[in-house]
Amino acid sequence: MNLQPTCKIEYDTSRLLGVVNFFIGCAVWAYKGWVGELYPQGTRTADFLHLYSRRFTTVEGNTTFYAVPNQETVTRWAAETPAGFEFCLKLPRDITHQGLLQPYIPAALKFLEGMRPLGKHLGPIFAQLPPSYAPALFDDLTNFLEAWPRTDAPLALEVRHPDWFREPHASNLTALLQKLGVGRVLLDSRPIYTGDDDPQLQSERRKPKLPLQLSVTAPFTLIRFISHPNLSVNQPFMEEWVRQIQQWLQAGVRIYFFVHCPIEARSPNIARHFQQLLEQSDTPVPPLPWNNLEHPPNQLSLWS
Repeated sequence: MNLQPTCKIEYDTSRLLGVVNFFIGCAVWAYKGWVGELYPQGTRTADFLHLYSRRFTTVEGNTTFYAVPNQETVTRWAAETPAGFEFCLKLPRDITHQGLLQPYIPAALKFLEGMRPLGKHLGPIFAQLPPSYAPALFDDLTNFLEAWPRTDAPLALEVRHPDWFREPHASNLTALLQKLGVGRVLLDSRPIYTGDDDPQLQSERRKPKLPLQLSVTAPFTLIRFISHPNLSVNQPFMEEWVRQIQQWLQAGVRIYFFVHCPIEARSPNIARHFQQLLEQSDTPVPPLPWNNLEHPPNQLSLWS
């Protein structure tokens, strides 16, 4: 397991290696089903981001995968969120899901410029490649990653074709990411494929069943934890992540941990439970803002 990135990247160390090296959140902020649980009763849709950013410290920002916000919207996002909160936005599918990546380098750079008004709220951007994007396109991927301004805009990559997890492609990809200082997105879908039930039956988009590759290729990493609706199923996997995160934090890695769930209503409290596990193990993570609210909403029932 490679805990230390071997690349030498000129990141702003005050940003990437500062006191706060752990961020936790969900995939979205605008989920109406959280009203009455994460958000107070009667909360308006327009207030979701303001409230979310005072409960968690980061958001995956899946919204940009489907539609690119205008400058006015991006500027408003920055204004509505407190210091220290970061957006980890996904590159639009019109860039990553059209076959080759190289023809869309100008579009990717334009997207990045459109997100610049976020300022210090802009965390690593990540590219999620479709299952059809195979290692045969390695040269195309290399050209795309080399064109990204990685020194001032950290980038992470998620691959989904099974061959990326087999040799020699796995080692080739790791070497490329380390060389360029591109982060690896770690997708952990083990909880939803544990047991006989399938919690994704009612979900519009199934998460892939792929090997979990525990390696860090940059000064930061993004973890996408696809949780089971039943918290007890998640427990052993969460305990593994606590131990792993402790090691990576000791190595100076900046960690973004995102909790998903096929039943989206349960994601916030599953994330909160994971935060509690980290704190109980004396992992050096910052307090969860949600826990500092004077009158937090009632917790969801997770043990059903």
